[in-house]
Amino acid sequence: MTPDLIRAAAGRMAGHVRRTPLLNAPLLDRLAGRQVLVKAECLQLTGSFKARGGWAAVSALDEAARARGVIAYSSGNHAQGVALAAARHGAPCVIVMPSDAPAVKIANTRAYGAEVVLYDRATEDRDAIGTALASQRGLTLVKPFDDPQVIAGQGTVGLELAEQAAKAGVARAPVLIPCGGGGLAAGTALALEGTGLRVHTVEPAGFDDTARSLATGARQRNPSATGSICDAILTPAPGELTFPILQRLAGPGYSVTDDEVLQAMALAFAHLRIVLEPGGAVALAAALCRPDLPETVIAVASGGNVDPATFAAALDRPA
Repeated sequence: MTPDLIRAAAGRMAGHVRRTPLLNAPLLDRLAGRQVLVKAECLQLTGSFKARGGWAAVSALDEAARARGVIAYSSGNHAQGVALAAARHGAPCVIVMPSDAPAVKIANTRAYGAEVVLYDRATEDRDAIGTALASQRGLTLVKPFDDPQVIAGQGTVGLELAEQAAKAGVARAPVLIPCGGGGLAAGTALALEGTGLRVHTVEPAGFDDTARSLATGARQRNPSATGSICDAILTPAPGELTFPILQRLAGPGYSVTDDEVLQAMALAFAHLRIVLEPGGAVALAAALCRPDLPETVIAVASGGNVDPATFAAALDRPA
């Protein structure tokens, strides 16, 4: 993994993914007690930064591999990113998804033309299912985070952030990033290496495997696969490729509660007029709730594919 791989991915996706804005709201700053700049990847194609990694991976395949097709496993956002990229490249696509994924994510993945294979998150192994299907059908497996091209695609967020922060006059700040397997965090950390912007992962409380791994120096696992509203970032452990990058370049990780996440979703809608899903709101939640952060922070709002009932619950919270 090198910055050159990220720049190459950025070249291939030019004109095919959106350059998302860096947002700010004075009233949100007042509530946080600091300046909070929000990179709105919820406005990306498919509603998530995963469109970047999906495009980077599919566009890097040769024509023969694309003709055979691709397969991915995901709770929904990586699924949609790969499905869209495959459709626009004319490649067959199979997506392995947990049966408890939000219905909107399953429906959207099918709408992009992918074949969806459902599995039980608590009792079945998605890696094993995906590997078996790839072998049986001759498909190229596009992993959600432990794939160099996917990491490179997600790293284009960091390239944009470096330019946008400089224009905003921000030379030094923590960059808070929602973290499941670590593809977005690792890619962004690589893209920001050598700048004054340092990545910090943010995870749901009780599922902070990356934070614990960074603290101990060895990859840790989560004790459970379910139990948080942040479905998009509930992964068993940091990635084999992503963790060494984060270990070298990232600062200490943070965690937030589901209640803090719901509050962040409501405040993002009230002050920035953006819709966030729980997993996409954890970085903003940390920016709003952590008293030990400096006077300026950048939070990546990584996705907005929220179930309507969950979003309604966030908005129904007392002010």
